[in-house]
Amino acid sequence: MSVGPDPLLRIDDLAIDYRTGRGWTPAVRGISLEVRPGELVSLVGESGSGKTTLVQGALGLLPPSARIGRGTIAYSGVDVTGWPDKRMRLVRGNHVGFIPQDPNTSLNPVKRIGHQVIEAVRFNAQDGRRDSAAHREAALESLRAAGLADAERVFDQYPHELSGGMKQRALIAIALAGKPSIIVADEPTSALDVTVQKRILDHLAGLREELDLGVLLVTHDLGVALDRSDRIAVMQEGRLVEEGDVAQVLTSASDPYTRRLLEAAPSRHEGRLRPSSVAESTAGEPALVAEGLTKTYRLRGRGTRSELRALDDARLLVRRGTTHAIVGESGAGKSTLAGILVGFTSPDGGTVHVDGTELTALGRREWRGVRRDLQFVFQNPFTSLDPRFTVSRLIAEPLRAFGLARTRAERAERVSELLAAVALDDSYAQRLPGQLSGGQRQRVAIARALALEPKVIVLDEAVSALDVSVQAQILQLLVDLQAELGLTYVFVTHDLGVVRLVADDVTVMRAGAVVESGPVEEIFANPSDDYTRSLIEAIPGTRHAPAP
Repeated sequence: MSVGPDPLLRIDDLAIDYRTGRGWTPAVRGISLEVRPGELVSLVGESGSGKTTLVQGALGLLPPSARIGRGTIAYSGVDVTGWPDKRMRLVRGNHVGFIPQDPNTSLNPVKRIGHQVIEAVRFNAQDGRRDSAAHREAALESLRAAGLADAERVFDQYPHELSGGMKQRALIAIALAGKPSIIVADEPTSALDVTVQKRILDHLAGLREELDLGVLLVTHDLGVALDRSDRIAVMQEGRLVEEGDVAQVLTSASDPYTRRLLEAAPSRHEGRLRPSSVAESTAGEPALVAEGLTKTYRLRGRGTRSELRALDDARLLVRRGTTHAIVGESGAGKSTLAGILVGFTSPDGGTVHVDGTELTALGRREWRGVRRDLQFVFQNPFTSLDPRFTVSRLIAEPLRAFGLARTRAERAERVSELLAAVALDDSYAQRLPGQLSGGQRQRVAIARALALEPKVIVLDEAVSALDVSVQAQILQLLVDLQAELGLTYVFVTHDLGVVRLVADDVTVMRAGAVVESGPVEEIFANPSDDYTRSLIEAIPGTRHAPAP
């Protein structure tokens, strides 16, 4: 299939439906979209907008429960609409390369990386030979093209031996194995640290320029789309509500939904979020102090033993009534530190004090009393909330455990108050987690954490998996609750754009050690360490951020 003057990908009036118990339900409603050589088009929209269904339709990967109702899909002028899977396999790889979102589920954990790239090379070559020298060299070439300088070493490694960024580059190598003319990337950096994300996107930009590749980037991160795109297409409820070049979308977005997305993007905010109502500040004396924390994990593998220094003399001072962010790349020690603060993990050395009580020396029974003052909100509410429990039971469980609401009527009244505190009405009380959106589940997780009226809440990447508009709602909710209840937050995140919105102070970590710590304004304006500077420079969306 040769590339001519036609667009590399042309979708025209495409409609896709899903079979449900009530018949056929539309998921994509008459979308038209083009990607030309050397062009990067970003497809943005919230979860459920139809982005993934559109991509599956374009790649011929729709499930049996879906159908194309109307419209066409063409690659370089060739209409492939309705082609069977066997025939579409000749298109996937040889003409279009696909980079999926999660390398942990996309890479085979029991096969070496090189073997998986060779499989793609051999399939696209269609010559039937197995692991020939030519295939090995082609696989190494793809790994190098994907930005893996030590391709020979990576070739012989298993996925679990690679970092998240290296695994994502391995997926890029597989996508490049057939020398495609267009790449479809489905949220390829959503789970990566900002610095790794920047390196991956920089590399894709280099490949696009070098090979004249077209790229369709599916993302919910409007900052990434604004920084990287030639054109942006916005989807809502299966429809294309906005399309245009970046400057056009920024300056004259015609659809209210697009304007809401732009307003919700962290990079588009000037300064911090403010509470919806004015409240007296409670910031002052230390609420939580950690000193000299150390933690070493002993690792075993292939008959050898090694040690990983997860924390090295880590220190933290959190002022009452403020938000203190802990930032750094994966492996920096953020989650280990958070786990020690709430007693999930025991340190090898050092101390943690909350309101003058030293926690690291407490026994299990003594810790029970501390739990009322110190609560934790996990990153993924779908896995942290029991799917069998109703919302009412989930929120009432800590009340029952600590004897704070002894009767059913008292618990129901308190659950209603807590739901109202997180902007959910009583109709949600009898729903299960699976019947809630991601943002609603996170609101329930926050309500559950508030049930015991804690003094300190530790939030571990609590908004990183949410769409930008839902993320904005949760961040505003946290700011409002802090102002109303005088809460103290420890906010663990890799997103410095969010830090700038909600945090008073920030601690930057790298390889288990604290690099620097201080007020957010000072750290952002004048970072003293090159590592901190690199994190700030990698914040997506700053290319078109409003002038301060």
